[in-house]
Amino acid sequence: MSAPHVFSLEGHTALITGGGSGIGLATAHALAAGGAKVILGGRREKELNDAVAAIGAAASAQVMDVTDTAAMPALAAALREKHGPISILVNNAGINLKKPFVDTAESELLGILQTNVIGAMALTRAVHPQLKESGQGSVVFISSMAALFGIPWVSAYSISKSALTGAVRTLSLEFGADNIRVNAVAPGWIDTAMSRKAFASDPARKEKILSRTPLGVLGDTSDIGWSVAYLCSPAAKFVTGAILPVDGGASIGF
Repeated sequence: MSAPHVFSLEGHTALITGGGSGIGLATAHALAAGGAKVILGGRREKELNDAVAAIGAAASAQVMDVTDTAAMPALAAALREKHGPISILVNNAGINLKKPFVDTAESELLGILQTNVIGAMALTRAVHPQLKESGQGSVVFISSMAALFGIPWVSAYSISKSALTGAVRTLSLEFGADNIRVNAVAPGWIDTAMSRKAFASDPARKEKILSRTPLGVLGDTSDIGWSVAYLCSPAAKFVTGAILPVDGGASIGF
C-alpha cells in the first residue's frame, strides 16, 4: 500500500459529536480530507449547517444531544438508514467546569459526567453494531492532558476524562474480536475560542503554560484533527487501547 493510501479514509462514514466548532470541526475537516463521509453531531443547528457548508458535499449535520441517552438507539438506527453503517465514531462532545473541588456541587459533577462520559458510552453502545458490521470500526475518544496528570480547579473535568482513559483500555479488549479499534487523543493546550477567552482575562496564565510546554506554543485544532484521522486510518490498523498525547510535550514538561 502506497503512503497516500495508507492514510486514506475512503469508504468510511464518521460521526463526530460536538462537530460544529473547535476540535470537533477540525476533526471533521481532517476526516473528510481523507475521503470519509462525515456526520457532524451537535445541539446548535445553525452552527452545524455553517460547518457543513464549509466542509462541502462530504458532510452532513445531525442535531443531537448526547445527554439524551434514551434517544441514542433510535438516533443510531436513523443515521444508518440515511448514511449506511457508521465505521468511525469520534466522541468529542464535552464540557468543562473551573471550580475548587470542595465548592463543586454534586449536580455539577453529575452534569459533567453525563455529557463527557455517560453520553459517550451510550452512543458508543448504540453504534457498536454498525462499527462491527463495517468490518473496520474505529472509536476515538477526545480525552485531555487533565487525565494524564493533576491540574487544580478542574476536578470534575479531570475525573470525567480519566474515566474515558479507563473506557479506552476496557473497550479495546472487548471490541477487538469485532475488529473495532478503540483509542483516545489527549489534547494539551489548544488555541480555541474557549482558551482565548480564558487567557484574555489572565495573560500570565498563558505565559506560564507556554513556559512549561517544551515546544513553547499552543496547539492548533487541526493538530488534534489530523491525529484522529491517523488513528482511524489503515496506518494505525495495529493500534488499539492507546492514549495519544498531542500537547507539545506538556505532559512530559509539567
